[in-house]
Amino acid sequence: MDIFMDALKVIFRIATILPFMLAIGLYMGKRSIGELPVFDFLVVLVFGAVVGADIADPEIEHIHTVIAMIAIGLLQKLISRVKIKHQKIGKLLTFEPTVVMYNGKFLKDNMKQIQYSIDNVLQMLREKDVFHTGDVELAIVEANGRLSVKLYPSKESVVREDMAIDKQANDFEIPVILDGRVQKDILQYLGHTEAWLMDQLEKIGEPAASSLFYAGVNAKHELVISRKNQASNNVPPFRH
Repeated sequence: MDIFMDALKVIFRIATILPFMLAIGLYMGKRSIGELPVFDFLVVLVFGAVVGADIADPEIEHIHTVIAMIAIGLLQKLISRVKIKHQKIGKLLTFEPTVVMYNGKFLKDNMKQIQYSIDNVLQMLREKDVFHTGDVELAIVEANGRLSVKLYPSKESVVREDMAIDKQANDFEIPVILDGRVQKDILQYLGHTEAWLMDQLEKIGEPAASSLFYAGVNAKHELVISRKNQASNNVPPFRH
């Protein structure tokens, strides 16, 4: 009988708490739901923990959960307003945008600061339909962890159908060096040997693969490289 009553209590809590969650979520605003910078992520995490504990444990007083949810919503709204009015406080509660590519080159030091690997950035570029690193004028990891990409003007999207332009199929880069390590299996897939790669590196004045952070081979079998010590002096600053 006690189990049955507890089950009914859990069902009742789910039925009452979900509409209340929706109301609080709408009050907190689109920013906390859609973008999730670090502070908002923590708010949503605590919000879910409070609600989960209430649903899972019938011994917890339901009214305490409601009070906690209201307090979380009010706190998030207060902090959001403070962040808007006081830029310095806002910077303490979120990450700054970080430039990870500039003029087609990866910026290893910047990537290291935010603990993004080259694989992470390459995947995010592909998700943006960017398959040539040399086409990227600027790539920024935003405060919410997403990647913003600015291509060179000549590489920005056009409707080729309207302009009667044909483009070669399989026109993308394939990484053959990642953080100084030669990807031998990929070279083999491309029909090249490590000796061929070393010869190509010598032609562009790079005697060792270990000095490169990234190297990719495009459809024309040309190398596109980023050095480990890539200079970042002229990278434009981005701040909140």
